[in-house]
Amino acid sequence: MRFIENLFESQLHFFISPVGVIAFIIFYALWVTALLPSSWISMLAGFIYGSFLGSILVFFGAFTGALLTFYTGRRFLSTWIQNRLTQFPKLELIEKSINQEGIRFIILTRLSPAFPFGLLNLAYGLSNVKARDFIIGLIAILPGTFVYCSLGSLAGEISKLNEVLTGKSEWPSFALTLLGLFATIMVVLLAVKAVKKSLEEPA
Repeated sequence: MRFIENLFESQLHFFISPVGVIAFIIFYALWVTALLPSSWISMLAGFIYGSFLGSILVFFGAFTGALLTFYTGRRFLSTWIQNRLTQFPKLELIEKSINQEGIRFIILTRLSPAFPFGLLNLAYGLSNVKARDFIIGLIAILPGTFVYCSLGSLAGEISKLNEVLTGKSEWPSFALTLLGLFATIMVVLLAVKAVKKSLEEPA
């Protein structure tokens, strides 16, 4: 364990260099594009760069990765998905109704931990959600990003990072949980409303 700590600490000089910062953003973007969970990398950014700078770098990486996923899905898979939906009129109506919620629905799903970030990027790329709403909605990842980076910065040293990663820190985790719970409830209510509206319409 001590060897790993020394090795990691020796690499910090690279991460805080201009090249290291750019490499981190690119790595984060590619990680997000691969639909992999990124919360622990956000905490690692907080550990290396601090809450504020770490949040900025994570946001740029997440933003870039989200756009890559969104436009890849829209360019290569969206038409095929939409053609499949036409075979299920009720599902098509539901999808259209949710799209009508627009930016509000997108922001709430971004705030909710029930919806993985990478999968949301792909799902919105496959839907009829406007690219403008998708991009604006990415602002909603800032609260969670800052909380995760704050959790990482609380580690203080590599020996305490595992404690933070396992959720033993207090107020940031509690705040994120409350925010995510509220957003999840609101998403469910909006989805139920959209589904009800769609099912009430004639097929």
